[in-house]
Amino acid sequence: MGIFKDHIEAMAAYAPPLEGRNPDDFTLLDFNERTIPVSDAIKQALVDYVQGNRLQQYPHYGDICERLADYCAVEAGQVMVTNGSDQGIDLIIRACCRGGDEIIIPAPSFAMYEQVAKVENLNIIKPLYQRDSGYPLAQVKAAITSKTKLIVISNPNNPCGTIVEPAAIIELAKSAKDVAILVDECYFEYSQCTVAAAIKECPNLLITRTFSKTWGIPSLRFGYVLAAEQNIQALLNVRGPYDINQLAIVAATAALENPEYTERYVAEVMQQAKPRLEEFCDARGLLYWPSAANYLWIFPDDPEALNKKLQEAAILVRPKADAEGRTGLRITIGTLEQTEFLIKVLDQNL
Repeated sequence: MGIFKDHIEAMAAYAPPLEGRNPDDFTLLDFNERTIPVSDAIKQALVDYVQGNRLQQYPHYGDICERLADYCAVEAGQVMVTNGSDQGIDLIIRACCRGGDEIIIPAPSFAMYEQVAKVENLNIIKPLYQRDSGYPLAQVKAAITSKTKLIVISNPNNPCGTIVEPAAIIELAKSAKDVAILVDECYFEYSQCTVAAAIKECPNLLITRTFSKTWGIPSLRFGYVLAAEQNIQALLNVRGPYDINQLAIVAATAALENPEYTERYVAEVMQQAKPRLEEFCDARGLLYWPSAANYLWIFPDDPEALNKKLQEAAILVRPKADAEGRTGLRITIGTLEQTEFLIKVLDQNL
């Protein structure tokens, strides 16, 4: 008998394929990261902080919640910073659910939802996304029972990019007032879709966001939660006082003070590169899921062979299986130049 809970020892770790991911050797289109470096303003802010001889001090978050509140058009009391959005997901599930409760996580989706649910020994209900109909809203509603404590809406969803309109989320929240609705807006800057304006009206809504995908600092682990103020106060009872490192605060502050660099990148991805890749897929009859984010989930006839050819061309993408077990390739969309090179390789190997 081990020293840990039986269900913990029976689990497998979430282990993304990090081995060999070198940006000097590959164009990294596999983790939905930003494909260009951070701005000089962020780099300089980090250098200035390190040279300011303050690393020996505990983190001090200053006015970061006020800055995020201004950016999100909410109140400062409705914001809590976290160690990446992963911590926000973890805190919300842990605070809302206890062993034996039910959680609804439509599939396929981001692995961390299910990972945290398994840690808490929850019963996971998994309605299936469909390419044509998207988020399985009717099935989610039908699955709600007295044991349901939390529903996950990844918006847009990873890996398929499916979006759920705010009106549908708000209707769900109002129809299931005793159930927490976790809305993961990890890709908000790309989708421009949010229910942030409804968090006071619907106190069971909890939003997680991150600076990993759009803002380009996943290595520093910075995220935040938006929720009604009473929910933020409850979550602060669970989060530690120093869980977010100071360099993340410094970088996020510099990013918010200098948004133009990121805004230009987002515009290039969503208005130029993504339409170009979709146009190519349509012309070649290549099946893909409609996406509101910076990635496309494509389904070539031989994904394994195509993935190998992409690797030979120094491009990394992410194989992902759909609900029926069919493997597709989730491809991050970067700059227009990177996308044109990707298309050239795809065209030669399809």
